[in-house]
Amino acid sequence: MRRTTRFEVQGANSLWHVYKTVPFWKVVKNFIIIQLARYTPFLAMKNWLYRNFLGVKVGDQTSFALMVMLDVMFPEKISVGRNTVIGYNTTILAHEYLIKEYRLGNVEIGSEVMIGANCTILPGVKIGDGAIVSAGTLIHQDVPAGSFVGGNPMKIIYSKEELQTRWQHDPIYGKGD
Repeated sequence: MRRTTRFEVQGANSLWHVYKTVPFWKVVKNFIIIQLARYTPFLAMKNWLYRNFLGVKVGDQTSFALMVMLDVMFPEKISVGRNTVIGYNTTILAHEYLIKEYRLGNVEIGSEVMIGANCTILPGVKIGDGAIVSAGTLIHQDVPAGSFVGGNPMKIIYSKEELQTRWQHDPIYGKGD
């Protein structure tokens, strides 16, 4: 189950009430910073922008590929560990605006995580250290540390132990024997 906090709205759908939930000028500032970062080829600059202007917790040597889209309304609810790769055109959401409610949840991405291109990460999920997420995956639940997941709906393809066995003799990912 995702860890989100639910907020009921009355009348029109929750997106109609968006500026009652988040200040307009915060969204404008976040949008401009995110768009600058999406197109810059300088990884260290992206991390600096995210940390200093959006409040995202970003570990050292983490790489956000071209066109990664962070949550424009609540980016401060996103944290990413060190030496992680977030693939091209991935979207990381910390909010959901629904008809009768909106939901907010922290997104925690561990260290040494590999997230493939075109993934969508929903609010309230945790991706454990060393996990691998296949391209095109909808991450709608927690990803165990060291596992390999993929698909829509997301499922565990290999557990940490199965992956270690598969890579046992791999010269790069295995023990190299």
